[in-house]
Amino acid sequence: MCAGGVVFSPLPLRPSDHLPILPAMTRAGIVTVAGKPNAGKSTLLNRLVGEKLAITSPKAQSTRHRVVGLRTEHDTQMVVLDTPGLLDPRDLLHEAMRGASLTALRDADVIVYVVDVSAIPVHALERWVEQQGHPASPSHSEAEREILRAAGLDRTDPLADGTRAPWPTLEEAATLERAPRAPVLVALNKSDALPELLRERLATAVPGVRLLSALTGDGIDALVTDVTERLPESPYLYPADEVSTQPMRFFCAEFVRETAMEQLGDELPHALACAIEEYREGSSPLYIRAVLYVERESQKAIVIGAGGQQIKKLGRVAREKIEQFVGEPVYLDLWVKVLANWRKKRGAVSRLGYGDPNARPSA
Repeated sequence: MCAGGVVFSPLPLRPSDHLPILPAMTRAGIVTVAGKPNAGKSTLLNRLVGEKLAITSPKAQSTRHRVVGLRTEHDTQMVVLDTPGLLDPRDLLHEAMRGASLTALRDADVIVYVVDVSAIPVHALERWVEQQGHPASPSHSEAEREILRAAGLDRTDPLADGTRAPWPTLEEAATLERAPRAPVLVALNKSDALPELLRERLATAVPGVRLLSALTGDGIDALVTDVTERLPESPYLYPADEVSTQPMRFFCAEFVRETAMEQLGDELPHALACAIEEYREGSSPLYIRAVLYVERESQKAIVIGAGGQQIKKLGRVAREKIEQFVGEPVYLDLWVKVLANWRKKRGAVSRLGYGDPNARPSA
């Protein structure tokens, strides 16, 4: 450019010369972790949050409530919901648990559908991986059909064209009439139990599915990236330094119930419920009165044990867990009471904090 005999060389404008520097937009939203019982949902919640909030147990149906954990880092806040396992209800407690799960699916911004891949026969996984490169594979022989039936995969020849995965869809697992509105990420948990070569082949065959181990942490970073990309731009929903929205007394009750599940038989834990009847903040030591509810006098005798030894042991271990969680000494005053057939009584289910068994919203 020339003006008055002087030559000007225009300099490129930088955005920072004229525009204010805006802070990076944060992302925040609800991440619902869903799946069948014993898929590892609670372990995944604890791994994502970095603290034990949800109780874990090899016994199915250990999660009865919607447990909320908060993960806040790198301009992203995940409100992670651990949900009861998707099951066919057999009593009012199951109805309430299913209602909690469906509500969480409805509220989600992102859904992480957790599948226990270690429960799928290796030969079924290998067969499916092979079919990904051969979509026109021939019909199965009767022997192959028997294998698929044993694996629960014979749904109108679902693998005939190589497109059907050897695990149920979320809609099938939750018996939904339609797909959820939120995007669904499939997480094949417990993948560390698979042969290494099969893991590699699965990762190549299904790049949109995440293989992970919530127990060891393998694959968690990739899952977090996938979730973050799908969360909406939003201010944080809760203060950045919080790890949950639920009160301390909720977690105290869960730690008592978890300890009872660890120490008692296979059948009794399903009849157990725990309620915190008194929580004296400011007392030293912190006084907590907890009541374990069972359905029959014979179950009460099992919890108490000969000479009260069982309940003493249970109380000691539960107290230690609570002290680690709250960070101060605790006096746990533990009782056992009979609430006959409480799982089949609507008022009792609601009173014990499991919500309304009639609440079964569509996702």
